[in-house]
Amino acid sequence: MEQRDWLIDFKEQCERSIDRTVEERMLYGFCYVYKPVLDDACWRSFDSTAEYRRWCRENLPVYLGYGDGNPSEAGSG
Repeated sequence: MEQRDWLIDFKEQCERSIDRTVEERMLYGFCYVYKPVLDDACWRSFDSTAEYRRWCRENLPVYLGYGDGNPSEAGSG
């Protein structure tokens, strides 16, 4: 019975989403999550990709995934 209730609810949600405007879909379709350091400035610019990657490596928490791909570094932080 519980599975059937879930399926009915899911179908009703799908039907409601069909009636939404593009603006409503954009509003409800994305979840904002604060990212430390990245979200603390309005914008940044870099002269090269290498400069950007260096800045990421030196300033961002490893768990955000902007490291150099070193597996030993991934578990720390």
